[in-house]
Amino acid sequence: MEQPAVTHVTPSNPGLRRDIGLIGLVWASEGSIIGSGWLFGSLYAAQAAGTAALLSWGIGALAIIVLAFVHAELGAMYPVAGGTARFPHYAFGSVAGASFGWFSWLQAVTVAPIEVMASLNYLSVHVSWVQTGKNHLTPPGYGLAVAFMAFFVVVNFLGVRWLAHTNSAATWWKIAVPLFTVAVLAATRFHGGNFAYQGFAPFGAKGVLSAVSTSGVIFALLGFEQADQLAGESRHPARDIPRAVIGSILIGALVYVALQVVFIAALPHSAFVHGWANLTFSGKAGPFAGLASSIGLGWLAALLYIDAVVSPTGTGLIYVTATSRVSYGLSRNGYVPELFERTSRRGVPWFSLLFAFAIGLIVFLPFPTWQKLVGFITSASVLMYAGAPLAFGCLRRQDPDRLRPYRLPGGGFWAPVAFVVANLIIYWAGWDTLWRLGVAIVLGYLLLGCSAALRLNPRTPRMDFRSAQWLPVYLIGMGVISWQGGFCSTGPASRVACGATDRIPLWWDIAVIAALSLVIYYWAQLVRLPAERTLEYVGAVEPVR
Repeated sequence: MEQPAVTHVTPSNPGLRRDIGLIGLVWASEGSIIGSGWLFGSLYAAQAAGTAALLSWGIGALAIIVLAFVHAELGAMYPVAGGTARFPHYAFGSVAGASFGWFSWLQAVTVAPIEVMASLNYLSVHVSWVQTGKNHLTPPGYGLAVAFMAFFVVVNFLGVRWLAHTNSAATWWKIAVPLFTVAVLAATRFHGGNFAYQGFAPFGAKGVLSAVSTSGVIFALLGFEQADQLAGESRHPARDIPRAVIGSILIGALVYVALQVVFIAALPHSAFVHGWANLTFSGKAGPFAGLASSIGLGWLAALLYIDAVVSPTGTGLIYVTATSRVSYGLSRNGYVPELFERTSRRGVPWFSLLFAFAIGLIVFLPFPTWQKLVGFITSASVLMYAGAPLAFGCLRRQDPDRLRPYRLPGGGFWAPVAFVVANLIIYWAGWDTLWRLGVAIVLGYLLLGCSAALRLNPRTPRMDFRSAQWLPVYLIGMGVISWQGGFCSTGPASRVACGATDRIPLWWDIAVIAALSLVIYYWAQLVRLPAERTLEYVGAVEPVR
C-alpha cells in the first residue's frame, strides 16, 4: 500500500538567535563540567573508595564518553534548543518524549541551587551568618542565595551572546585554577606512599562502583550536553556540536583525574588517623582549601576560596540557561503551556527563565546541603541521558537520509552499550536515592497530564502510547532491582537503613541490570514510531550546515 505523503514544515527556529560559535559551545559544556564537583568530588570519592577512587574516575569518564559520542551524532543532526528533551520525542512520540523531557528539566533546574550552595559552604568560613552549624541556610544566607540566582537571571536576560562571553571568561578561570592547584600540590606535597594506605581498594568493588554515582564522580563529569541544549543558537551546529560535546568531556576527565591524584598524594599522614572513610585535616571548609591550609599553603587556600565562588557561579549560570531552553523545547513539543515559548526582543525565553529562577529558590528548602542532592541529580541526569541511546538506534532507521555531520562508528553496538552504562550508573546511586526520584517522576506525570487535560498548549500532541509501551516496564524494573540490590547512597554499611534488601548479590545485580537494559533497548526499537511520523515531528528542524 502506498504511504501517505509527508508534509514538511518550513524550517524555522522562532525567537532564538544563532550567535554562539565553537568556543562558546565548548565553554558552555566545560563551564558545566568544572563546577562545584572539583571542590568536593576528590574528597568524597577517596572516602568511598580509597586509592581506588582513581578507578572510579576512570569508570565514570569512560561511561560519560560513551554517552557523549551518542549525543554528538544526535546534536549535530538535530540542532534544536533543549535537544536532550526532544530526541526521544522524535523517535517514540509524545509519551516517551514528555517523560524524558521531564527528566531533563528535573536535573537541570536543581543544579544551579547546588552550585550556589557550594559557594555558600565555602563563604561561610569567613561569613558566619550565612549558614548554621548543620550547613543549613540562615534567613540572611537564603537572601544571599536569592541574590546569586538573580544574578544568573540578569545575565541570561541580556541575551545568549552576553551569556557566551560571560561564561567563557568564567570558564578560563575555572580551568586555570584547578590546573594550577594540580601543579602546586604535585611540586610541593607529593607523598607516593599515600596510595598504598590500606591497600588499593579498601572497600572493594562496591566502594569503587558506589563512588561513581554517589560521591560526586558522575555529577562532576556531567554537563557535556549543554552544547546540545544550545544547538538551536549555534552558528555552525553541524561542525561545532560534535567537537564541543566530545572535546569538553575529554578536557574535564583529564582535569578531574589529575586532581584526584594530587589530592591523595598531598594528604598529611594525620589525615588517615580514622581511615579513608573519615579523612580529616585542619581546614575549616572545602577539601582542597582545607588541605592547603593544613599543609601550610595559606595563599593557595585563599585562591581556592575565591574560586569556590567563581566556579560554582559559572556552572549555575549556564544551568539556568539550560533549564529555560529545556522548558522552551518541551513547549515546542506541546507538553507544557505555550507561555514557556515567549521570548524577549533579545531572543531570550523570558518566562522559562523566570520559572527556572522560582523553582530553583524552592529547591533550597528541602535540600539544604550540597551532598544531599548529588545522588539525586546524578540519577535524574543519567536517566535523561538514557533516552539518547534509545532514540539513536531508532533514528538511524527512521531518518536514514538526514545528513550526519558526525557519524558514530559502530553505532549499532555503542548505542545499546551506552544504555546499559546509563542504567548501571542509575542503579549504583542506591535505593534510598531512586525511590525519591520515583516520587519526582510521578509528580512530573501529574503536572504534564494537567497541562494536556487543560489544553494549555494548542500543539498538545497525540498520545503515542504504543511506542512507549516499554517505558513503565523500564522504570518499574529499575526500581525493583534497586530495591532488591545492595547499593545505598551512603555506602554498604547503611543498607538496612536505606531499605535495600541485598537479595541480589554483587555482580549478579550488574548482570540483571544489563539484561533488563538490552531487553528494553530492543523492545523500544521494535515499537518505534513509523518513519513518516518521525519525519513529521522533525520536519521543522533547521537543516544542519
